[in-house]
Amino acid sequence: MLGRRAPDPRLDPRAEAVRWTPEQPGDWYGAIDGSEAVIHLAGEPVIGKRWSPEQKDVIYRSRVESTRQVVAAMGAAKERPRVFVCASAVGYYGDHPAGEPVDESQGPGQGFLADVVRDWEAAADEATALGVRVVKLRIGLVLGHNGGMLESMLPAFRMFVGGPVGPGDQMMPWIHIDDVVGLVDLALASDQASGPMNATAPHPVTMNEFARALGHALGRPSAVPVPTAAVKLLLGEAGEAVVQGQAAVPRVAQRLGYAFRFERLEAALADLFRRGRG
Repeated sequence: MLGRRAPDPRLDPRAEAVRWTPEQPGDWYGAIDGSEAVIHLAGEPVIGKRWSPEQKDVIYRSRVESTRQVVAAMGAAKERPRVFVCASAVGYYGDHPAGEPVDESQGPGQGFLADVVRDWEAAADEATALGVRVVKLRIGLVLGHNGGMLESMLPAFRMFVGGPVGPGDQMMPWIHIDDVVGLVDLALASDQASGPMNATAPHPVTMNEFARALGHALGRPSAVPVPTAAVKLLLGEAGEAVVQGQAAVPRVAQRLGYAFRFERLEAALADLFRRGRG
């Protein structure tokens, strides 16, 4: 496992942790040589800081340049991996306010995030010239135990002042963390998996629907919205990642026979809270 920080003590003892410099070559190249597969998930969080020119550069380089270095390490390897699973994002599609289903055949959208993801995927695709099968997981809004939009919304709901963020009708292509892991497994195991794959649940919801479901799961109201103007005032341009969305659906994963553990938002939230989330 490559990482900048000390390994998590919960890491499987069979795993080897290797420090890396994601935008520069280094001794970590050796960890790629002889690997059966490479899973690349690195990337600066999109939400949390205002998008200054410097922060935009960090967001871009942490994805695009790190991917280029991983591919370069594959090129330098004597024994190359057979498959490269690279994280991507549904931000590739840009904003689709109408709510129509968006699958992997849809072209790229417009805006900063769409531009970043387009270049990110192009960097990953360079591995195909090395004879490596490339799967690009266009990940949606992950519901899990650490970070993400769910964590940012929970405090307000706990204090009985929660509600939808932004216009409310923006689509939220959510996915339970267990299904993200399941789709990574699918990408590794299936030789038919190649190219883009939406890592989203089959039934995206609007922000209004998400807030109602979250309130119901917590036994709290969901009647205090956060206006779009307030989001943009707080986050600036970065607010587009919150107030925009797309109804991304997992056509490729379904075609490959993947059975989602959590198809519906209510079941996903119930599972997370049963396991101690929130």
